Amino acid sequence: MARSLNQIVESQISKAIAEGQFEKLDGAGQPLPDRSGMAYTDMATQVAVRIMAESGTLPEEFQIKKLLEPAREAYRNARSEEEKRVAMALIAELDQRYNTAVEARRRFMRG
Repeated sequence: MARSLNQIVESQISKAIAEGQFEKLDGAGQPLPDRSGMAYTDMATQVAVRIMAESGTLPEEFQIKKLLEPAREAYRNARSEEEKRVAMALIAELDQRYNTAVEARRRFMRG
């Protein structure tokens, strides 16, 4: 069964190549995007995130995650205790918002 399925797939790919269906595709000749950060994310979430990213939107959790690294950098570079306290408060708030957004998405995906 698996062998015949492989033959069908290979046949369809060969046919598409011969017909030029793979020419002029978006991103043709370019390296694949780095999605290593999604290695431990389930497939449905990966697809949903990719579709949203390609349309120019990202889930809140990804927007928050982008803010976390500069906040951590600000903490590492803080010179005074007050700067460290402010930076740590921001990290704690962003971390809480991130975890809340992740949990909300997981609940939504479960239906």
